[in-house]
Amino acid sequence: MPFIRASKSGPLNWLEGFALTTILQGFPIFAAASLMVKLLGDYRGGSPVLTIAMASIFYSIFVVSVGSAFPRIKSGYEAQFFDASLPLSGKIAGWRAKPATSLQLMTSVLLLSLLATIAG
Repeated sequence: MPFIRASKSGPLNWLEGFALTTILQGFPIFAAASLMVKLLGDYRGGSPVLTIAMASIFYSIFVVSVGSAFPRIKSGYEAQFFDASLPLSGKIAGWRAKPATSLQLMTSVLLLSLLATIAG
């Protein structure tokens, strides 16, 4: 029996898209940057966890605002993360199915593995 799925509310859908952008796109970038700083031996500043979290959030704010305002600019904005008709798992599955995403994930995993091995 087919079910009719109601779309999510606006704020919930926006929060879901923002969280996906932060976790799947912003976090790997700034975690790698933090490992590079640790590798270079620079211990100034605050907690790396706080730095990574704040940088990932600011990255997401920037990407979501620029990407939604200027759709021609391919700045990492994923419109399907904000599609209210898709469930959370559908958003992630659609993102993972793109060839560019596979390359991004593979690069992130290799870079983070290499940096973690060297740094720590």
